Amino acid sequence: MSRFLQLSALSWQFLLVLVEFLLITASVYAAVMLRFWGHAGTQTAFEQDLYWRASLVAILLILSMAALGLYQIHLRAGWLGRLSRLAVAFVLGGMALTVLFYLVPELDLGRGVLGISLLLGYLVVSIWGLLSQSLVDADLFKRRVIMLGAGERAAEFVLMMRRKTDQRGFKLLGCVPIGADPVSVSESLLLHPDGTLNEWVSRLGVQEIVVGPDDRRGTLPVDALLECKKSGRAVTELAQFVEREAGKIKMGPTSPSWLVFSDGFNASPMRSMTKRAFDLGTALLVSLVAGPLMLLTALAIRMESGPGAPILYRQERVGENGKVFRLIKFRSMGVDAESDGVARWASKNDDRVTRVGRFIRKARLDELPQIWNVLRGDMSFVGPRPERPKFVNEFNVRIGYYALRHAVKPGLTGWAQLRYSYGSSMKDAEEKLKYDLFYVKNHNFVFDLAILVQTVEVVLFGRGSR
Repeated sequence: MSRFLQLSALSWQFLLVLVEFLLITASVYAAVMLRFWGHAGTQTAFEQDLYWRASLVAILLILSMAALGLYQIHLRAGWLGRLSRLAVAFVLGGMALTVLFYLVPELDLGRGVLGISLLLGYLVVSIWGLLSQSLVDADLFKRRVIMLGAGERAAEFVLMMRRKTDQRGFKLLGCVPIGADPVSVSESLLLHPDGTLNEWVSRLGVQEIVVGPDDRRGTLPVDALLECKKSGRAVTELAQFVEREAGKIKMGPTSPSWLVFSDGFNASPMRSMTKRAFDLGTALLVSLVAGPLMLLTALAIRMESGPGAPILYRQERVGENGKVFRLIKFRSMGVDAESDGVARWASKNDDRVTRVGRFIRKARLDELPQIWNVLRGDMSFVGPRPERPKFVNEFNVRIGYYALRHAVKPGLTGWAQLRYSYGSSMKDAEEKLKYDLFYVKNHNFVFDLAILVQTVEVVLFGRGSR
């Protein structure tokens, strides 16, 4: 089988973006032809420098699609949901282009050309999206993977990646029992090699071997794995594989050595400078755009609660290196919500939330005053969400390596907020920590920008709010 066909999930995402860029650019050219049909002279004059304007249209629409989560590898949505998100993305992209053309008239395509471009672009991208999704989900185009180990670690991995969308970039052929580990995976997933390991995986067309026994001491076939690696097959430790495919750190008995010796945790002075510049620029931009919304929110809280009630709510949270700071939010609960001084998680349909509070929580408007925390340097725009000291003390005792999430500044939004629903229990906190540590380990400017763009989807669709 051709290895060219078996691309990683990220490679498929890059190919998807490239094809959609070309399709949207072609849609702009087609729109010019349709708009000026029968007027060859006008069409020729309009097509001068059209490539750059068409490229700008494609870039803004692709950013809008990214903001709606359409490039998330693990997006779980049917074809109707994807088409709906795509329609919203094109509407938002069209609005952004209209504002841009107003501010920079030299780039203007004209209402007719822009309207036809958006319509044609939506149609061709929809068709390509449905086709590409079926191709990406086809086993023919996935990396063929086996796992060495069939014990508890393997069973946990199989359960974690049980959905089809979780295996978008690979196909797990099965697990090979090794050593004295008790078999914990189902019989249908067990594999028993015949002949040498290299010959056997060659016959199966395996591209990657994931090493995940419960106990590797004296049981790992190192020489056989080296032979497979020399033949061009990837050999990957289970924790590294989970991090790459699931976007989270696999916690367990091997976590200390894995976290210490793996790449990442970039805390260089240059990274700190670029992150601070990113925070300040984004905070100022959001302040200008969201200023009217913040004013209306403050007015709504005042009208509901009366003149004497506070509009803002200040609460202690744990920040970078465990330093406690006072987080600022619009008040969404009653004034006496925690009059007894006991910290509580917010629950679904929490009766402490006011009518205005319920709306601003759903729309995430209650978080906007935290821009001031970003400007002060207490928070970053992107990072693990800050928790209250009482909860942090509990988590530090009951959840291993929880303090590692405080290696960076907390954020208004974060990787865990995109990948996991609202957490209101110890189990939720433990699961979100896996995503937070993935961010702490891998954060960079591009990753921050991607999270910020995809947060638009969370706001628009209200995912995770409570």
